[in-house]
Amino acid sequence: MEKLKIVIPDSKTISNGDVSFDCFRDFGEVTVYSLSGEELLAERIVEADAVLCNKTPMNEKTLGRAKDLKYIGLFATGYNNIDLEYTNKRGITVCNAGGYSTDAVAQHTFALMLDHCSRVSDYNTFVQNGGWKKSDIFSPFVYPTSELAGKTLGIIGYGTIGKAVAKIALAFNMNVIFYSRSPKQAEGGAVQVSLDELVRRSDFVTAHCPLNADSEHMFCDELFAKFKKGAYFINTSRGGTVDEPALRRALESGRLSGAAVDVIDKEPMSEDCVLFNVPNLTITPHIAWGPLETRERCVSIVYNNLKAFLEGRPVNVVGGRNV
Repeated sequence: MEKLKIVIPDSKTISNGDVSFDCFRDFGEVTVYSLSGEELLAERIVEADAVLCNKTPMNEKTLGRAKDLKYIGLFATGYNNIDLEYTNKRGITVCNAGGYSTDAVAQHTFALMLDHCSRVSDYNTFVQNGGWKKSDIFSPFVYPTSELAGKTLGIIGYGTIGKAVAKIALAFNMNVIFYSRSPKQAEGGAVQVSLDELVRRSDFVTAHCPLNADSEHMFCDELFAKFKKGAYFINTSRGGTVDEPALRRALESGRLSGAAVDVIDKEPMSEDCVLFNVPNLTITPHIAWGPLETRERCVSIVYNNLKAFLEGRPVNVVGGRNV
């Protein structure tokens, strides 16, 4: 097996020191950088045979001088940071890491849903602020709570993650309906419906769709207006699927009882983000995929992808000669 010059330009987006990249030394010399801007990246990968990255832009500007580059491995499922037209033209094979975060994202989706229903964060704050000490009853009903059982969950996007979310919902005795652009084989009691029917019927709507031309800003004023009044919206897919001013209006108007998002349009959050400090909105910083086991699994998939490429049997290919 040939020895490569491998560059990891954005290790900080995968590991804070708790996940090792030493396994890639099996394939050659590995150079690891915490983060790399476009100008630095172009210089750092100029002699690379392979680049392993997460969200760093891969385009003609950053790759143009890397004449020996033959492989890009992604620590991610999405690949919208790759200019596939350019990498295909160069014959650079691009492989992603699909499926590594299914359980983690499904778990986070329910963490957000349960926090809304059981008000765990609010009640903990109440206790820590001394509220229970001042209470004259043992169960102070400060915040209204609700059961998931019997409620309807609408899942938009019925891929691997959507199906995992449905399975958990069914275990909570929820009614599960889903929308997908193509016919899908429903599992475990879930029912496929139209998008309009889904948002009209659902007490909770959760997004698990990829970001593409069809889904960009699909959650807009027009769609939110069709939601069941008082529904709760969750997005752990891609920030670009949501028209953020429209989400703010849906919350402020009371159309939605609340929402929780793990992703936003511009990440990290900008100073002028329209979703900052919006009432009844929970925001987590794109961390649904972040458990240690999940990131270790991601590195393992990227390792196996590179190994398969070097053995002449590439897998998880999204761009290049082998598509």
